[in-house]
Amino acid sequence: MFGSLQSHSTHRTIFFLLLSLSCFSHLVGSNIFIYGGCSQDKYARSTPFEVNLNSFLSSVVSSSSQVSYNTYAIGNGSSTPPEATLFGLYQCRGDLQMADCTRCMQSAVNQIRWVCPYSNGASLQLEGCYMRYDHNNFLGVPDTSLKFKKCSKSVNKDVEFFERRDDVLDDLESAIGFKVSSSGMVQGSAQCLGDLSATDCSSCLAVAVRELKSLCGSAEAAGVFLGQCYARYWASGYYAELSPDSPHGDDMGRTIAIIVGVLGGLALLVVLLSICRKSSH
Repeated sequence: MFGSLQSHSTHRTIFFLLLSLSCFSHLVGSNIFIYGGCSQDKYARSTPFEVNLNSFLSSVVSSSSQVSYNTYAIGNGSSTPPEATLFGLYQCRGDLQMADCTRCMQSAVNQIRWVCPYSNGASLQLEGCYMRYDHNNFLGVPDTSLKFKKCSKSVNKDVEFFERRDDVLDDLESAIGFKVSSSGMVQGSAQCLGDLSATDCSSCLAVAVRELKSLCGSAEAAGVFLGQCYARYWASGYYAELSPDSPHGDDMGRTIAIIVGVLGGLALLVVLLSICRKSSH
């Protein structure tokens, strides 16, 4: 009887461990740092702008439990000092559930404070979500400028690969909002900001696709992030090989990955200790 109970307890422990690892890896996956940008202008502590920024960041987390995209104009009334005005937006990847969207935005809020401390303007792109705020009004302003690109070190000279890649990219150009596509060994995804019309979205993605082909050549995985859209593709098995171009971005991404890894290890240790404590009773 004791042996049977011990076996059941072991199986249960393994089950919960695997479940915890699965949940944690899914959470960390959407929170992976891709790039960040900060304005040169800084704000002082305890100023009206900081109050509005805190309000924006708090609203982003609460709103992301209801909608995956939202814009903000805070303090732009006549009674507010001009230097306190803040405009912002956030957007989650189109395939995220609301709970995962909120978790990603919470991570983005935590990271943007660390990446861009006291900045009057900042943007942060994670694997599963995007956030931007600025003292100046950028909302609705067309922007197809290149913000970030990343190309894998691996290359492919197979003719079929390029045919499949072009099929995927052609399909992604027709995206309205968020879209995924695949052709044979190649997969891809694209997304526009939520306020873009279908025409403007297609125009933005056309620029992104052109930049992908021009800047990343025969890379087996590549991503281009513009001001209002992004497009990515990868050959099966090469998605993880995408790495930032900039040494600074690479170091920053690696640093954040280490921090997340340490926190994840501690979280897993707590889970294991809790399971072991329950199993011993």
